[in-house]
Amino acid sequence: MALSPAQSGAFARPGVALWTGRGWRVRPACAAEGLQNALWTLGGAPKEHRTDSLSAAFRNLDESAKEDQTRRYEVLCNHYGMTPSRNNRGIAHENGSVESSHGHLRRAIEDALILRGSTDFTELTAYRRFVGETVSRRNARNGKQITIERAVLKPLPVDRTTDYEEISVNVTSSGGFSLRKVFYTVPSRLIGHRLCVHLYDDRLDLFVGGTSLMTLPRGRPKPDGGRGHVVDYHHVIHSLKRKPMALLNLVYREQLFPRQAYARTFECLLSRLTPRAACKTMVKLLALAHDRACEAELAERLTSDLDQGHLPDITALSALFGPGDEAVPVVSVVVITHLAAYDDLGTIRAQQDMGVAP
Repeated sequence: MALSPAQSGAFARPGVALWTGRGWRVRPACAAEGLQNALWTLGGAPKEHRTDSLSAAFRNLDESAKEDQTRRYEVLCNHYGMTPSRNNRGIAHENGSVESSHGHLRRAIEDALILRGSTDFTELTAYRRFVGETVSRRNARNGKQITIERAVLKPLPVDRTTDYEEISVNVTSSGGFSLRKVFYTVPSRLIGHRLCVHLYDDRLDLFVGGTSLMTLPRGRPKPDGGRGHVVDYHHVIHSLKRKPMALLNLVYREQLFPRQAYARTFECLLSRLTPRAACKTMVKLLALAHDRACEAELAERLTSDLDQGHLPDITALSALFGPGDEAVPVVSVVVITHLAAYDDLGTIRAQQDMGVAP
């Protein structure tokens, strides 16, 4: 799936530092990760780190969460020896100093996208690399000023500090958990477990105790404030095999399909079959992709069948992607030695230990 800048969340998501001529402007991926990325790129830390009021970051948090975020930010600044400060409310030129540089960078990225000829990216890391290269070119034009600025930066500490948020979640009977208005699926074996989540800007690292389980991509709520979904059909296919009709009204059905070919197939099945038959066939196709690890190959075959006006033949596809005859090993059964022979071996060994000839 192609990824545009609007889909990736924000123009400055990677966490970069931009020299504007009046100071450094940090474009954070999140408060900790992006700022630390920028400081280690610069090779030092400034005396003061200034932000705006950060009202957008605190808007949907309760009081305890706000206090926790404030404490974590202060710990972050102390780790690098920076004094945290923020713009004064109602002082237009202070906000303008920040917003103006942000606008310049945004326009620079927009111009670079025009020269690139496309706003689509195959993956988020490609877009972040693109933004980083754009910022690096802008900083290169200010090499002398940057060298002067680096001379007065504080030295960095030995190690980075924590750049994630630690949250505990419970896996419900639906085979997933909700976090920040996003529902995530996990393998059904984790139902009832309490997981420790390391929440980054772009991913979630899941742990049970101190054991790492998996990494999930981070999802976002819908633009209208609705709940988002990060779904892996591998996690829920076994439940769907037991109740295939659940697919019809599944709230995250569109996110369930791993490729567009599968979503298109389900639409065609619904238009030409009964809902029950369509759901059963679709679940069988997803199960085939899961069991035989043929997701991409099956998607190509489905696309070909639909382009020709045919519905997928689950029997033929199962035969095509199922195990071949040559995959079944030939087992040769040999004559098994009678257990009494082991008693004889034990007797012989005992006689040898006593020095008696067998």
